[in-house]
This record gives sequence, C-alpha cells and structure tokens, in this order.
Amino acid sequence: MAEKTHQAYPVAPANGYTRSDGESLVSEGELRRKKRIKLFTYIGVFIVFQIIVMTVFGLTVMKVKTPKARLGEINIQSLNSVPATPSFDAAFTTQIRIKNTNWGPYKFDAGTATFQYQGVTIGQVVIPKSKAGMRSTKKISVEVGVNTNVLPSSSTLGSELNSGVLTLTSQVQLKGKVELMLIMKKNKYAAMDCTIAFDLSSKTVKTLECK
Repeated sequence: MAEKTHQAYPVAPANGYTRSDGESLVSEGELRRKKRIKLFTYIGVFIVFQIIVMTVFGLTVMKVKTPKARLGEINIQSLNSVPATPSFDAAFTTQIRIKNTNWGPYKFDAGTATFQYQGVTIGQVVIPKSKAGMRSTKKISVEVGVNTNVLPSSSTLGSELNSGVLTLTSQVQLKGKVELMLIMKKNKYAAMDCTIAFDLSSKTVKTLECK
C-alpha cells in the first residue's frame, strides 16, 4: 500500500493578515519620529521655562531701586522760644534711616543732613560713610542742635512762634553705589526731604512727614 504524503502549510494569522518586513521598518521609523518629537517638545518647554526664569530674575533681583533716606522718631531734649525777640533754640536726638530694598548692599559716602527754617540752614549733622545691607535699613543715630542765630531780622519767625507751632525742614542727599551679584555696580542717590512741626506749648513733635 502506498504511503500517504502529508504536506505542511504555514499557519495564517487569526486575522488573515501577514506583517511584512517593510511594514516593520515603517513602524520602527514612526516610533523613532515620535521619540524625536517628544524630545524636541521637552527641549522647547525647558527653553521657555529658562526664559521665564531669567525674565523674572531680571525684573526683580537685577532691577536696581533707589534707596530712601528718612528721619526716625525725634526725642526732644530742650525746646525754648521767645516770640518777642523773636528767637528759639532746640536740641533733640533722632535717626537717619537709609532703607535699601535691593538684592545687594548699598555703600554710600559721607554726607550732611541739614535742618532749615524757611530755606535758611539753622543746624546740620554729619552722616558718616557706611553701608546698608541687602534688603535692610541702616540706622544712624544723631544729635541735632538748632537756633536762630543766623536768621535774618526780617523773617516771620515772631508770628509763627506766637501761633504755637514751629515748622522746620530737613534734607539730605547721600551718594553711593548698589552692588549686585558682586559684578554689577550702579550709582544711586539716597535723598530725604522731611517736614517737622514742633508744638511749642507741649514741647513735642506735632507731625513728621518725609518724602
């Protein structure tokens, strides 16, 4: 009896579709393309983030602001006035405060704070060379003495003393430099313009306004 020959046939995929080598290469290429797109997306997001960080850094930390000078609380030691003469003299202690809001120290040269009556200097104090640290306020204690010795006789001092309120002004301008990141230095002037009203009857400070 002749033997029966059985021929083997390849098993077809369940869906009836066979994947070719060309299609495999296409799929691998598509996968690499998607990976490159994802990589470029991450790089783009990182660059945008760095730009935002540098912009914020430039607008805040690296922006140099002008320091401010102000008078602190005034403690009167003596205050005498004679409307008939007219004349007055006063002695008091206070603080010159240099406020620095920068992200670096403000180093300033020595200067002079003047106290005036109607534009005439009647007293002054020396502000020594110093430094206001990063985002801090330098407080310099001073003793001030003022009198009418240099006032002209034509002044309206008598009527003001009779009113019971004496108004003086005080100015200062300090030249200095703000230092940022140890590499950037910018010249800045710390200025002060204050108005002081003394109550002559109670011998106290009625108002103190600075700008």
